[in-house]
Amino acid sequence: MAKIAIVGASGKLGGATLSGLLTHKLAPPSDVIALTSSTPESSTWARLAATGVQVRHARFEDAATFERALEGVEKFFLVSTPDIALDFGVAMDYDGTADHASSTDGNPGRESHHRHAIDAAVKAGVKWIVYSSLAFGGSGDGESSKAGVMRAHLRTEAYLRSVSAAHGVHVTILREGLYNESWPLYLGYFDVGNARGERDVVLLAGDGKISWSAIHDLGVASALVLSSDSGGEEYRGKTFYLSTRPETAKTVGEIARLVGEARGKDVTVKTVGRQEHERYYVEEKGMPKPAVEWWVSTYRALEDGECLVDDPTLERLLARVGLKPIPVEETVAAMVKGQGAWKSRQQD
Repeated sequence: MAKIAIVGASGKLGGATLSGLLTHKLAPPSDVIALTSSTPESSTWARLAATGVQVRHARFEDAATFERALEGVEKFFLVSTPDIALDFGVAMDYDGTADHASSTDGNPGRESHHRHAIDAAVKAGVKWIVYSSLAFGGSGDGESSKAGVMRAHLRTEAYLRSVSAAHGVHVTILREGLYNESWPLYLGYFDVGNARGERDVVLLAGDGKISWSAIHDLGVASALVLSSDSGGEEYRGKTFYLSTRPETAKTVGEIARLVGEARGKDVTVKTVGRQEHERYYVEEKGMPKPAVEWWVSTYRALEDGECLVDDPTLERLLARVGLKPIPVEETVAAMVKGQGAWKSRQQD
Protein backbone atom coordinates (compact mmCIF):
# COMPACT_ATOMS: atom_id res chain seq x y z
CA MET A 1 0.00 0.00 0.00
CA ALA A 2 1.16 3.56 -0.70
CA LYS A 3 2.78 5.42 2.17
CA ILE A 4 0.69 8.30 3.53
CA ALA A 5 2.41 11.20 5.31
CA ILE A 6 0.52 13.71 7.46
CA VAL A 7 2.16 16.95 8.54
CA GLY A 8 1.01 18.34 11.88
CA ALA A 9 0.00 14.86 12.98
CA SER A 10 -0.01 15.92 16.63
CA GLY A 11 -2.21 18.94 15.97
CA LYS A 12 -5.94 19.34 15.57
CA LEU A 13 -6.81 18.55 11.96
CA GLY A 14 -3.66 16.48 11.38
CA GLY A 15 -4.33 14.53 14.55
CA ALA A 16 -7.96 13.98 13.66
CA THR A 17 -6.92 12.71 10.23
CA LEU A 18 -4.37 10.35 11.72
CA SER A 19 -7.00 9.10 14.16
CA GLY A 20 -9.47 8.69 11.29
CA LEU A 21 -7.06 6.52 9.33
CA LEU A 22 -6.32 4.27 12.29
CA THR A 23 -9.72 4.14 14.01
CA HIS A 24 -11.56 3.18 10.84
CA LYS A 25 -8.73 0.92 9.66
CA LEU A 26 -8.35 2.86 6.43
CA ALA A 27 -4.61 2.20 6.36
CA PRO A 28 -2.29 -0.04 8.40
CA PRO A 29 -0.15 1.92 10.88
CA SER A 30 3.02 0.75 9.13
CA ASP A 31 1.93 2.64 5.99
CA VAL A 32 1.30 5.93 7.81
CA ILE A 33 4.01 8.49 8.53
CA ALA A 34 3.34 11.15 11.14
CA LEU A 35 5.34 14.32 10.53
CA THR A 36 5.99 16.54 13.52
CA SER A 37 8.17 19.50 14.42
CA SER A 38 8.84 17.77 17.74
CA THR A 39 12.05 15.82 18.37
CA PRO A 40 12.51 12.13 19.29
CA GLU A 41 12.98 12.82 23.00
CA SER A 42 9.65 14.67 23.31
CA SER A 43 6.41 13.32 24.74
CA THR A 44 4.66 14.24 21.48
CA TRP A 45 6.98 11.97 19.53
CA ALA A 46 6.43 9.14 22.00
CA ARG A 47 2.65 9.55 21.85
CA LEU A 48 2.65 9.36 18.06
CA ALA A 49 5.01 6.38 18.00
CA ALA A 50 2.74 4.53 20.44
CA THR A 51 0.05 4.37 17.73
CA GLY A 52 2.33 2.16 15.63
CA VAL A 53 2.93 4.69 12.85
CA GLN A 54 6.32 5.89 11.67
CA VAL A 55 7.30 9.26 13.11
CA ARG A 56 9.56 11.70 11.27
CA HIS A 57 10.76 15.21 12.00
CA ALA A 58 9.81 18.07 9.66
CA ARG A 59 9.77 21.84 10.20
CA PHE A 60 8.11 24.33 7.85
CA GLU A 61 11.05 26.68 8.31
CA ASP A 62 13.47 24.08 6.96
CA ALA A 63 12.64 22.56 3.56
CA ALA A 64 15.47 20.04 3.90
CA THR A 65 13.72 18.38 6.86
CA PHE A 66 10.61 17.91 4.73
CA GLU A 67 12.57 16.40 1.86
CA ARG A 68 14.08 13.81 4.19
CA ALA A 69 10.77 13.16 5.96
CA LEU A 70 8.92 12.58 2.67
CA GLU A 71 11.31 9.97 1.34
CA GLY A 72 9.32 6.99 0.01
CA VAL A 73 5.97 8.79 0.45
CA GLU A 74 3.34 8.64 -2.29
CA LYS A 75 0.48 10.56 -0.62
CA PHE A 76 1.16 13.73 1.36
CA PHE A 77 -1.49 15.50 3.46
CA LEU A 78 -0.29 19.09 3.75
CA VAL A 79 -2.06 20.66 6.71
CA SER A 80 -1.57 24.43 6.67
CA THR A 81 0.83 25.95 9.16
CA PRO A 82 -0.80 27.45 12.27
CA ASP A 83 1.75 30.28 12.35
CA ILE A 84 -0.80 32.98 11.46
CA ALA A 85 1.50 35.80 12.61
CA LEU A 86 3.30 35.41 9.28
CA ASP A 87 0.22 36.90 7.62
CA PHE A 88 -0.24 39.95 9.83
CA GLY A 89 -0.09 43.21 7.90
CA VAL A 90 0.84 41.53 4.64
CA ALA A 91 -0.81 42.33 1.29
CA MET A 92 -4.09 43.58 2.71
CA ASP A 93 -5.78 46.63 1.22
CA TYR A 94 -7.76 49.23 3.12
CA ASP A 95 -11.06 47.36 3.13
CA GLY A 96 -9.64 43.98 4.06
CA THR A 97 -9.80 42.41 0.62
CA ALA A 98 -7.26 39.62 0.40
CA ASP A 99 -4.67 39.87 -2.35
CA HIS A 100 -4.07 36.33 -3.57
CA ALA A 101 -1.52 37.07 -6.25
CA SER A 102 1.62 35.01 -6.53
CA SER A 103 3.62 34.68 -3.33
CA THR A 104 6.75 35.41 -5.33
CA ASP A 105 6.02 39.14 -5.01
CA GLY A 106 8.55 39.48 -2.18
CA ASN A 107 5.87 39.86 0.48
CA PRO A 108 4.79 36.30 1.39
CA GLY A 109 2.96 35.11 4.48
CA ARG A 110 2.17 31.56 5.59
CA GLU A 111 2.27 30.36 2.00
CA SER A 112 6.06 30.70 2.15
CA HIS A 113 6.11 27.80 4.62
CA HIS A 114 3.74 25.80 2.45
CA ARG A 115 6.00 26.32 -0.55
CA HIS A 116 8.90 24.77 1.37
CA ALA A 117 6.86 21.64 1.98
CA ILE A 118 5.51 21.49 -1.59
CA ASP A 119 8.93 21.94 -3.18
CA ALA A 120 10.34 19.26 -0.89
CA ALA A 121 7.52 16.90 -1.84
CA VAL A 122 8.34 17.33 -5.53
CA LYS A 123 12.03 16.62 -4.88
CA ALA A 124 11.14 13.56 -2.78
CA GLY A 125 9.01 12.11 -5.57
CA VAL A 126 5.60 12.44 -3.89
CA LYS A 127 2.85 11.53 -6.36
CA TRP A 128 -0.20 13.15 -4.73
CA ILE A 129 -0.49 16.22 -2.48
CA VAL A 130 -3.74 16.82 -0.61
CA TYR A 131 -3.93 20.32 0.87
CA SER A 132 -6.12 21.50 3.75
CA SER A 133 -7.42 24.87 2.61
CA LEU A 134 -10.26 26.78 4.27
CA ALA A 135 -13.97 27.12 3.44
CA PHE A 136 -14.17 30.82 2.58
CA GLY A 137 -15.50 31.97 -0.77
CA GLY A 138 -18.20 29.31 -0.89
CA SER A 139 -20.87 31.71 -2.13
CA GLY A 140 -18.73 33.33 -4.81
CA ASP A 141 -16.31 32.29 -7.52
CA GLY A 142 -14.11 30.40 -5.06
CA GLU A 143 -11.06 32.24 -6.37
CA SER A 144 -11.22 35.27 -4.09
CA SER A 145 -12.13 36.22 -0.54
CA LYS A 146 -12.45 39.30 1.63
CA ALA A 147 -11.05 37.38 4.61
CA GLY A 148 -7.40 37.91 5.45
CA VAL A 149 -7.25 34.41 6.88
CA MET A 150 -7.94 33.02 3.40
CA ARG A 151 -5.14 34.91 1.67
CA ALA A 152 -2.35 32.38 2.30
CA HIS A 153 -4.65 29.52 1.35
CA LEU A 154 -5.52 31.04 -2.02
CA ARG A 155 -1.88 31.68 -2.78
CA THR A 156 -0.98 28.14 -1.77
CA GLU A 157 -3.75 26.74 -3.95
CA ALA A 158 -2.43 28.73 -6.91
CA TYR A 159 1.11 27.51 -6.28
CA LEU A 160 -0.04 23.90 -6.05
CA ARG A 161 -1.75 24.17 -9.41
CA SER A 162 1.38 25.60 -11.00
CA VAL A 163 3.51 22.82 -9.49
CA SER A 164 1.07 20.19 -10.70
CA ALA A 165 1.22 21.59 -14.24
CA ALA A 166 5.01 21.81 -14.22
CA HIS A 167 5.87 18.51 -12.53
CA GLY A 168 2.88 16.22 -12.99
CA VAL A 169 2.19 15.92 -9.28
CA HIS A 170 -1.48 15.20 -8.57
CA VAL A 171 -3.15 17.80 -6.36
CA THR A 172 -6.39 17.83 -4.38
CA ILE A 173 -7.56 20.87 -2.43
CA LEU A 174 -9.89 20.30 0.50
CA ARG A 175 -11.61 23.48 1.63
CA GLU A 176 -12.17 22.39 5.22
CA GLY A 177 -15.21 23.90 6.94
CA LEU A 178 -14.80 26.39 9.76
CA TYR A 179 -14.30 24.32 12.89
CA ASN A 180 -17.20 23.89 15.32
CA GLU A 181 -14.55 24.28 17.97
CA SER A 182 -13.40 27.68 16.68
CA TRP A 183 -16.59 29.56 17.57
CA PRO A 184 -14.89 31.46 20.47
CA LEU A 185 -12.61 33.18 17.96
CA TYR A 186 -15.55 34.34 15.83
CA LEU A 187 -17.46 35.35 18.97
CA GLY A 188 -14.96 38.09 19.80
CA TYR A 189 -12.24 35.88 21.32
CA PHE A 190 -14.77 34.61 23.85
CA ASP A 191 -13.18 33.08 26.96
CA VAL A 192 -14.72 29.62 27.31
CA GLY A 193 -12.89 28.98 30.56
CA ASN A 194 -14.65 31.96 32.12
CA ALA A 195 -17.95 31.59 30.29
CA ARG A 196 -20.19 32.67 33.18
CA GLY A 197 -18.08 35.72 33.91
CA GLU A 198 -17.55 36.70 30.28
CA ARG A 199 -19.25 39.57 28.48
CA ASP A 200 -23.01 39.68 28.04
CA VAL A 201 -22.63 41.77 24.86
CA VAL A 202 -20.02 40.94 22.22
CA LEU A 203 -18.99 43.58 19.67
CA LEU A 204 -18.40 42.35 16.12
CA ALA A 205 -17.76 44.07 12.78
CA GLY A 206 -20.37 41.95 11.00
CA ASP A 207 -22.07 38.56 10.90
CA GLY A 208 -23.30 35.91 8.51
CA LYS A 209 -24.18 32.24 8.20
CA ILE A 210 -21.40 29.70 8.74
CA SER A 211 -21.48 26.03 7.77
CA TRP A 212 -19.72 24.90 10.95
CA SER A 213 -17.89 21.56 10.81
CA ALA A 214 -16.40 19.48 13.63
CA ILE A 215 -12.67 18.77 13.60
CA HIS A 216 -13.37 15.08 14.24
CA ASP A 217 -15.57 14.89 11.13
CA LEU A 218 -13.11 16.79 8.95
CA GLY A 219 -10.35 14.43 10.05
CA VAL A 220 -12.36 11.33 9.18
CA ALA A 221 -13.37 12.78 5.80
CA SER A 222 -9.79 13.81 5.01
CA ALA A 223 -8.62 10.30 5.94
CA LEU A 224 -11.19 8.78 3.60
CA VAL A 225 -9.95 10.94 0.73
CA LEU A 226 -6.32 9.99 1.41
CA SER A 227 -7.13 6.28 1.59
CA SER A 228 -9.53 6.19 -1.34
CA ASP A 229 -9.49 3.32 -3.82
CA SER A 230 -7.60 3.58 -7.11
CA GLY A 231 -5.07 5.95 -5.62
CA GLY A 232 -7.55 8.77 -5.22
CA GLU A 233 -8.39 9.12 -8.91
CA GLU A 234 -11.87 10.45 -8.12
CA TYR A 235 -10.33 13.36 -6.18
CA ARG A 236 -7.17 14.21 -8.10
CA GLY A 237 -7.09 17.62 -9.72
CA LYS A 238 -10.18 18.75 -7.83
CA THR A 239 -11.04 21.47 -5.33
CA PHE A 240 -14.08 20.86 -3.13
CA TYR A 241 -15.51 21.69 0.26
CA LEU A 242 -15.70 19.50 3.33
CA SER A 243 -18.43 21.26 5.25
CA THR A 244 -21.91 20.87 6.67
CA ARG A 245 -24.92 21.93 4.62
CA PRO A 246 -26.72 25.32 4.53
CA GLU A 247 -29.76 24.08 6.44
CA THR A 248 -27.65 23.56 9.58
CA ALA A 249 -25.62 26.79 9.27
CA LYS A 250 -25.56 29.26 12.15
CA THR A 251 -24.62 32.92 12.38
CA VAL A 252 -22.24 34.06 15.11
CA GLY A 253 -25.26 35.71 16.72
CA GLU A 254 -26.99 32.33 16.85
CA ILE A 255 -23.87 30.81 18.37
CA ALA A 256 -24.04 33.53 21.04
CA ARG A 257 -27.58 32.42 21.84
CA LEU A 258 -26.40 28.82 22.22
CA VAL A 259 -23.59 29.97 24.52
CA GLY A 260 -26.10 31.86 26.62
CA GLU A 261 -28.30 28.80 26.94
CA ALA A 262 -25.34 26.65 27.99
CA ARG A 263 -24.00 29.08 30.58
CA GLY A 264 -27.43 30.12 31.89
CA LYS A 265 -26.86 33.78 31.08
CA ASP A 266 -27.71 35.51 27.81
CA VAL A 267 -25.02 36.59 25.35
CA THR A 268 -25.89 38.94 22.50
CA VAL A 269 -23.98 40.30 19.53
CA LYS A 270 -23.77 44.00 18.69
CA THR A 271 -22.64 44.93 15.19
CA VAL A 272 -20.27 47.90 15.02
CA GLY A 273 -18.10 49.47 12.35
CA ARG A 274 -14.68 48.15 11.49
CA GLN A 275 -12.84 50.99 13.24
CA GLU A 276 -14.86 50.59 16.43
CA HIS A 277 -14.26 46.84 16.36
CA GLU A 278 -10.52 47.37 16.09
CA ARG A 279 -10.48 50.09 18.76
CA TYR A 280 -12.48 47.99 21.22
CA TYR A 281 -10.41 44.82 20.92
CA VAL A 282 -7.07 46.62 20.95
CA GLU A 283 -7.74 49.30 23.57
CA GLU A 284 -10.31 47.67 25.84
CA LYS A 285 -9.58 43.96 25.45
CA GLY A 286 -5.79 44.26 25.06
CA MET A 287 -5.51 42.25 21.86
CA PRO A 288 -2.42 42.77 19.64
CA LYS A 289 -3.22 45.38 17.00
CA PRO A 290 -1.74 43.46 14.01
CA ALA A 291 -3.83 40.40 14.87
CA VAL A 292 -7.06 42.39 15.25
CA GLU A 293 -6.50 44.32 12.01
CA TRP A 294 -5.89 41.04 10.19
CA TRP A 295 -8.86 39.23 11.70
CA VAL A 296 -11.50 41.96 11.33
CA SER A 297 -11.74 41.36 7.57
CA THR A 298 -13.29 37.97 8.40
CA TYR A 299 -16.57 39.68 9.24
CA ARG A 300 -16.82 41.28 5.79
CA ALA A 301 -16.53 37.80 4.35
CA LEU A 302 -19.24 36.47 6.66
CA GLU A 303 -21.57 39.30 5.64
CA ASP A 304 -21.04 38.32 2.01
CA GLY A 305 -22.02 34.72 2.75
CA GLU A 306 -18.58 33.31 2.01
CA CYS A 307 -18.89 30.63 4.68
CA LEU A 308 -22.31 29.36 3.69
CA VAL A 309 -21.35 26.21 1.82
CA ASP A 310 -23.52 23.87 -0.23
CA ASP A 311 -21.43 20.77 -0.92
CA PRO A 312 -22.60 17.27 0.07
CA THR A 313 -19.12 15.72 0.07
CA LEU A 314 -18.59 15.73 3.84
CA GLU A 315 -21.90 13.99 4.54
CA ARG A 316 -21.29 11.43 1.80
CA LEU A 317 -17.81 10.59 3.05
CA LEU A 318 -18.90 10.25 6.68
CA ALA A 319 -21.78 8.00 5.64
CA ARG A 320 -19.24 5.52 4.27
CA VAL A 321 -18.16 4.76 7.84
CA GLY A 322 -21.61 5.10 9.38
CA LEU A 323 -21.22 8.63 10.74
CA LYS A 324 -23.23 11.84 10.59
CA PRO A 325 -21.81 15.35 11.11
CA ILE A 326 -21.55 16.47 14.72
CA PRO A 327 -23.93 19.43 15.21
CA VAL A 328 -22.35 22.70 16.27
CA GLU A 329 -24.99 22.92 19.00
CA GLU A 330 -23.48 19.84 20.64
CA THR A 331 -19.97 21.25 20.46
CA VAL A 332 -20.91 24.66 21.88
CA ALA A 333 -22.84 23.21 24.80
CA ALA A 334 -20.11 20.73 25.67
CA MET A 335 -17.34 23.33 25.47
CA VAL A 336 -19.15 25.85 27.65
CA LYS A 337 -20.05 23.18 30.21
CA GLY A 338 -16.59 21.63 30.06
CA GLN A 339 -17.96 18.18 29.35
CA GLY A 340 -15.51 15.31 28.98
CA ALA A 341 -17.47 13.98 26.01
CA TRP A 342 -16.36 16.96 23.97
CA LYS A 343 -12.78 16.80 25.20
CA SER A 344 -12.56 13.15 24.24
CA ARG A 345 -13.25 14.08 20.62
CA GLN A 346 -10.30 16.43 20.43
CA GLN A 347 -7.10 15.35 18.72
CA ASP A 348 -4.59 17.80 20.25
